[in-house]
Amino acid sequence: MHQKNHILAERFLTEETPEKSDDFIDLEKLLAMGLRRARIIALCAAVGLLLGVAYLLFTPSEYTATTTILLDNDLAKYSGDTQDTTPAMEMDSLVLSEVEVLKSERLARTVVAAEKLDQNQAFLNPPQSPIEWVKGEVRSVLSYFAPSQTGGPALSAQEQQIRRAIEILQTNLDVERVGRSFVITLSYDANDKELATSIAQAYAQAYLTDQLNANFDATERAATWLQGRIAELRTNSQAAALEVERYRAANGLNSTSGQLLSDQQLSDLNKQLILAQADTANARARYMQFKAIVDSGPDNAVKNATIPTDKDSANSSNNSIINDLRSRYLDVTRREQEIESRFGKDHPQAVALRAQQAELEKQIFQELKQLTESYRNQYQVAKAREDSLRNNVDQMTGRNSKNSQSMVHLHELEQKADALSALYQSFLSRHAQALQQSSFPIAKARVISKAMEPTSPSRPRKSLVLGLSLVLGIFAGVGFGGLQEFRERFFRTGEDVRAGLDLSFFGYLPRIGGKSKRSQGSIPAELPADSGPEQLPDMPRILRIAANAPSSSFAETLRNAKLASDIVLQGKESKVLSFLSVLPREGKTTVAANFAELLAASGVRTLLIDGDLRNPSLSRSLSLTSQKGLVEVIVGEARWQDVIMVSRKTGLAIIPAVVRGRVSHTSELLSGPSMRELISEARKVYDYIVIDLPPIGPVVDAKAFEPLADGFVMVAEWGATPRALVRTTLNEEPQIAEKVLGIILNKTDMKKLARYGKFGGSEQYLDRYSPYYTAPADGM
Repeated sequence: MHQKNHILAERFLTEETPEKSDDFIDLEKLLAMGLRRARIIALCAAVGLLLGVAYLLFTPSEYTATTTILLDNDLAKYSGDTQDTTPAMEMDSLVLSEVEVLKSERLARTVVAAEKLDQNQAFLNPPQSPIEWVKGEVRSVLSYFAPSQTGGPALSAQEQQIRRAIEILQTNLDVERVGRSFVITLSYDANDKELATSIAQAYAQAYLTDQLNANFDATERAATWLQGRIAELRTNSQAAALEVERYRAANGLNSTSGQLLSDQQLSDLNKQLILAQADTANARARYMQFKAIVDSGPDNAVKNATIPTDKDSANSSNNSIINDLRSRYLDVTRREQEIESRFGKDHPQAVALRAQQAELEKQIFQELKQLTESYRNQYQVAKAREDSLRNNVDQMTGRNSKNSQSMVHLHELEQKADALSALYQSFLSRHAQALQQSSFPIAKARVISKAMEPTSPSRPRKSLVLGLSLVLGIFAGVGFGGLQEFRERFFRTGEDVRAGLDLSFFGYLPRIGGKSKRSQGSIPAELPADSGPEQLPDMPRILRIAANAPSSSFAETLRNAKLASDIVLQGKESKVLSFLSVLPREGKTTVAANFAELLAASGVRTLLIDGDLRNPSLSRSLSLTSQKGLVEVIVGEARWQDVIMVSRKTGLAIIPAVVRGRVSHTSELLSGPSMRELISEARKVYDYIVIDLPPIGPVVDAKAFEPLADGFVMVAEWGATPRALVRTTLNEEPQIAEKVLGIILNKTDMKKLARYGKFGGSEQYLDRYSPYYTAPADGM
């Protein structure tokens, strides 16, 4: 029943759990995290921007001079070479190769010599940016730990200067291909705009000169080598052609109209064989037809057989005789049937006609047999002719197979002769071209855009540096913020409570400033023993926040807890509620006292018991004159009615804990028969009995008191109580977890609360709730 009521209360008190968002990316959650950490992100962004400004102030400007070179094979036509020697598919590789040539050390050495860069101190020692200075210092430090290179030839001072200039050139040089075109862009960076322009122009000139020299050397070497190969190829080509003709004559591979004689004979025999096969099939078909007619017997042969016409003159006469006899047979049969129908079977004329009919049947059958024998002879002749032609084809096929094998070798000899002849003609053509190009060399490249003196520095790019600094600062802020979010393990919102513990969430109690103070003149004079319960002139303000400000959100949260207890514990005339926490100093005592004061102020008979016998903070905050409290009642030294203190304003009854020294067996006191008797008797007098118990984490007092409590209200400090600790504690104490009605988040920073709430959650609308609440005064 208790579990059922707990479920009903949870459905009533908690809003419907929203559906889980996409597990991949929760944009709302990321945005909420960004808003929470906006301050650190903005701080890191500002620091990054300042670093970017400092970098711009201390970094010297660099200028970039650019020249553009086109690789153009069409320029070769001016030297008489009208044939494109480079296939289109290989041009991509050619362009990439030329890019590497421009980056080569050999070309850089040429530029150094042409511009005398090894003697230019402004070039050799340019101003450095802070980053380059740091890199240089790091390299110098690392050089002490690097193994020294010995054993090589000693370099002169001039050579060292040249190599250093080459290294600087290759570092500041940028050579790239423009898209998929045959255009190469060459750029050089320097702190001096004039120096950058002169080096870019020198590079273009050195490249074109290198092209001319390379083409001249290549054509000269090619002409010398080709001249020696041409004579050898001429001799080999002629020898291969003679060998082809000798092999053709030796194997009888002569041909007419492009076809061998054996192939032509085999083709004729195949045609004759096909015609003979067709004749044999026709003769066999006629023979089998007449043989079937004869085999059916005289009667069926005469009555049912159909005599086909035959174009063969030898058999056409027999066919005409059979047809005449059949006509006579049919005429006699018709006449016999007429006589028989008129005069009967025994009429002499009918008998004569039947005798004539039998004679005609005999003659017809005899003619059919003769015609069948004639067709059999024709079939045998056609079959013999077909067999003879097939044997001739087989013999000719064997002979042709041998010729085919000879043709394979002949084709091989012809291919060799053709290849040598084509190679010889190609070498003749290339030798002529090489001679022509060597007399008129021309570079297959030209400058299409000359390097001009830059008007503005290319680096550092102010907008890019500032933007990148800002972005990196934001990323750093996001990283620090993410680290803080990763370390976030505390309760911040009601959603954290419901998702992490599956418990009802009663609300937030705001952090109240000021210190707990006793009212002025709060120390009353001792009352006589028979004057009734001791009257408290006033409760400390921190314990009367809800009673003094009943329209505040503080009081509304406590009313929500009362409503939950009324629903879950419905049917109980008196309810025993225990307030507990996992860790000390989470504010459970303050919450319990305010809850009890709120109940008493609304006219509910309420008893507040300070059950924290090891650290009775509630009792210490009161103005006590009594020397007896809960311990004395439990051990039987006083009646519980005699130790009660009553608040003068609200009528709240309080049983304090007057502890003199350390009490080690508090759990036995709270679970003993005297405590049970106290609770049982108090139920008859009060509607609500509120118990302030010790934290559940360090001691077992709450676990010992659990059988006497109807429900527990958990108090957790906002942003300070670890979620895992509360979850583990409740899992280890299932008997207490079963009775926990819900959780209150205490000491909430209401200004920061909205940052942790989800979009659409109640935390986002706290400012709209303010017209319904009255804020409690600090220290109230």
